[in-house]
Formats: sequence, structure tokens, C-alpha cells
Amino acid sequence: MEKLLSAATGFKRRLLLLAAKNGHYRRSLSSCNGRRRVVDMAMEDKELRLFVVAGEPSGDAIAARLISSLHRLSPSPLRLAGVGGPMMKSVGLNSLFRMEDLAVMGLLELLPHLSKIRMRLQQAIEAAIQFQPHAVITVDAKGFSFRFLKLLRDKCSLEPCQSPIHIHYVAPSFWAWKGGESRLKALSGYVDHLLCILPFEVDVLRAHGLDATFVGHPILEDALNFHPDNEADAQPIQVKVPGNGAYFRQKHGISPGATIVTVIPGSREQEVTRMLPIYMNTLELLKDSLPSLTVVIPVASNLHVQSYLYKLAPSRTLPTILIPGESVAEKYDAFHASSAALCTSGTAVLELQLARLPCIVAYRAHLLTEWIIRLKTKMHFISLPNILMDSQIIPEALFSSCNPMELSMLLSQIIHDDGIRKQQIVSADKVLNLLCPSKENPSYSNYKQFLSAGSDFCPSNIAASAVLCSERR
Repeated sequence: MEKLLSAATGFKRRLLLLAAKNGHYRRSLSSCNGRRRVVDMAMEDKELRLFVVAGEPSGDAIAARLISSLHRLSPSPLRLAGVGGPMMKSVGLNSLFRMEDLAVMGLLELLPHLSKIRMRLQQAIEAAIQFQPHAVITVDAKGFSFRFLKLLRDKCSLEPCQSPIHIHYVAPSFWAWKGGESRLKALSGYVDHLLCILPFEVDVLRAHGLDATFVGHPILEDALNFHPDNEADAQPIQVKVPGNGAYFRQKHGISPGATIVTVIPGSREQEVTRMLPIYMNTLELLKDSLPSLTVVIPVASNLHVQSYLYKLAPSRTLPTILIPGESVAEKYDAFHASSAALCTSGTAVLELQLARLPCIVAYRAHLLTEWIIRLKTKMHFISLPNILMDSQIIPEALFSSCNPMELSMLLSQIIHDDGIRKQQIVSADKVLNLLCPSKENPSYSNYKQFLSAGSDFCPSNIAASAVLCSERR
């Protein structure tokens, strides 16, 4: 403090003296010393305090990768608080409450859960204020995340405490909705930095006054983990996850001539309970035409989904194998053993592309929710590969078209038509390379002290570097 006072003059010196008298030295230092980075505040306090919130399994996986990178890159040890699932727990987070309390999707589907979500929202805000983090990081789940960040900033403005830096990972899909861009400006009041997983988002966000960084899609790290010598900036690269289909068949007693179909019904309870019966009825229609048909279901890391699937599996007429969500290697072995997949739109589509497994994307919701989506969306497609390619490379069966008869015809084509299969496989190379970060990106020049060469140049390390260099707007 004495050094700061001796270097300060005029108005800044008077503010520092006033802050010291009132016991708010840290808060005044932040406001008087300009915009300070997360890493600088952490080094001053000899620890990096992060409050991290993820509300669904995909966010849990993204946040866990980010936290692992921060453990490696941060000069100061991490202290964590927040909300997450099993993957975040494995890297040191004790969740404030169960992540499943926030994993609700849809519009009308949300109504029965509003009371609990409001309670959890207030609980998270109070916990964040008490924890006094240097940064708050929310991952995807924009409905809860943005409400949480806004209320937290409002409350911090009324409390005698320093407002943390707010970072949101996975930008909202403003490009998918009519009037989406018009709502971006409001984010600047409570989001300091957005970490984007799609390359075209950054310029639009910056044009609306938001700090944003393209970090690449974290799912690409599945490929980097299997090919550690790959450099993430080599364009184009072979972004592919290998698998041992023969070993998977042998392990589960499946004959070489049997047909395996992977079914991914979603990661939220409402999705799974709605989509799984449609998928299983689809396969019932095909069981006589597909020899020794076997179903493989990767189980999301959601307690409600796990309970539903493990109770239901024994009653199935088709042989069904459930793969735990944490078994990444076995999941990709299953993909390589499969002929095709039925998939509810989401990150899982990219996982299938990493394995080069042809698939169909399907989706159903409450009828009123579907009507609102049709009214509000400006996109022709729902799956990210089709959006990026601006073409329906992957067949989509949406809303009323998502029925067993329609899906059975599409699935039969996918399994037997080599031309359709090849088209999906070729497009996967293009899609996945679009999602790769490049070392030539000028935005990364500020992160040189944290990023090293080779396999360390990956989405989660870029995101961690961006977190450490983030400043309060």
C-alpha cells in the first residue's frame, strides 16, 4: 500500500487513502488501477478463486476440460465453487447442488420446474457473493446463465464487495433466431467476455460491443487425446477419433455379421423420455430386415437419465447395451462397431462425425414449443454440421416428421446406400476443420505467456488463457 501511495498523485492518491480508511483497499485498487486481468488479481491473492456454473452434461464436460487447463496454466493455485456434474467433480469442484436441477429444456417444459430453478438461482447468487471469486464462469445453458450473471452483477453493485469478472463459455445462438442480434447489446451490461466455439460468431459479437474470443470446439480434444502429436492449427488436419469395433463386438458377445445401431436420445430427462420410445419403435420396424439387430445407447452423465435408462433396458425386446457416459474409449469403440446412429441434435452429432459414423438427426418437443420454434427460428437446419455446410448433409427428421415410419426409411437408406454414407464422411472432415482454432489468429497474441506449441494448442487451453487474461469491462 505504501508503494502505491508513493507512486500515486492527485485524485488517485486521495482515493487510495479513502479506501484504506474504509477497509476496502482491494476494491479501490481494482477501480483506480485501471482494468486488471484475472491472473493479476489471483497472483495478488495467491490463489485463483473461480465460481463455475454448468447446467447440463455437455456443459459439465466443457467446464471440466477448462478447469483442467486452468490447473495447468494458472500461476496461482485454483479454489473452486459453483454448480456442476461428475466431470467437474473429478477436477475438484464440490457442486453447490445437483446439476440436474437446472437441466431443463424447452418453453412449456420449463413451467413445472420454475419454482425450483428460482430457488437454485438465489442459492447460487448468495454462494457466489460469499465466495468472492475473481471470476464467474457460466457454461452454455443461457437461460439460467444470463439470468444468474445479471442478478449477480446487480446485487454486487449494492453490496460492499468487488464484482467479479463475468465470463460466458459457448455464445448464445443469436444467429439462429429472428431478432437474435438485437438482444446482444444488453449482454454487455453483465458479461465481460464471451468464449465462442463457432468461428463466425466473434465479429458479430464485437460489432455489438462485446469482448469475444473464438477458442475452437472442445469436442475436438477427443481427437487430440487419441492423436497427441496432432497440432491443432495444421489446416487441414485429420480430426478423427479411432476405435476398435471388433473388440467392442467381442467384449459384448456380438457376432461379426450382426447390425449395431447407436441410439443417442439426449442428455436431459425430458429429451430422453420423449425421444427414446420413438427411436426404439423405429428399430422395431427394422428388426426383421437387419440381421441380429443390437442397440447401443451411450448414457449421459445425468442422474435422472441414468435412472430412467437402467430401469428401462431389461424390458427391451431388442438386445440393448448401455455405455456409461464417462467411458469415452468404449463409446468410440461402439461408434466404430455401428452401422449408423439415431441422434437427438446436440454435441453428440459432432462426436459421431469424429468417428465418421453416418447418422440421422431427429427432434420432437411439446406441440406449442414446436410452433414457437417454427415462428421464431430463421434457420433451415437444426444440426451444427448442416448449419456450417448450409446443406442437409445429415438427414433431419423434425417435429411431425420425427416418427418411427419416417425414421425407419431414412435409417435404412443410411445403412445401405454407400453414396449417402460417403457424403457424410467427406463432409465431416470439412466441418471439424472449420471448428479448429488456428495459431495465426491475432487474438491469441495476448495469450503467448500461457500457450505453448504443439498439442498444448487446443480449445480448452485457449479458453483457459482467455479466462486468465479477461478484464472487467
